[in-house]
Amino acid sequence: MKWALQDLKEYNTKPLSVDETLNVESDLLNRYSDGILSSTPFQVHADVLYDRGNAVVNARATGEITVPSSRSLTPVKMPLDFHIDEIYVPDREAIKLYDKDDVVMVLGKKQIINFDKSVADNIILQIPMHILSPKEDKYHIMPKGHDWEVMTEDEFYHPKADHKHVDPRLAKLKDYFKNK
Repeated sequence: MKWALQDLKEYNTKPLSVDETLNVESDLLNRYSDGILSSTPFQVHADVLYDRGNAVVNARATGEITVPSSRSLTPVKMPLDFHIDEIYVPDREAIKLYDKDDVVMVLGKKQIINFDKSVADNIILQIPMHILSPKEDKYHIMPKGHDWEVMTEDEFYHPKADHKHVDPRLAKLKDYFKNK
């Protein structure tokens, strides 16, 4: 989905409506391979309106990505359905026309809107910092291995009685002061 700002001038009263399926998986994997394992093609519906020399894009994207669990790195499928509201301006001076809360992008010399990249950017922004597999979330499973385990802060400060493992070589020291 690429549009030249010049070509959008005819859409100043009625927006250009576009429905497209975007395969952004290779772009996502190139840019964020440690955070995204795979992606389905995303269905994107976009309305583009030319307004005062700028392009206003309102879009909705739906699809699914697979990301690693933040606890165990187990693959987790994550359905996404989000909106993108962006304004593309030809120069920095046009930014002043919009509120600070608006997402305003300054176009390069060619004045081309590469909306595929914007969809990929917004997919990356949808990934939460903390994501668990359904099993980890339901059963509160923490990773563990041979002679180690991850514990919660609560488990650390309030250990259960059965977690007190004493090194057998030091077991005799517990009675040392009883005899004196």
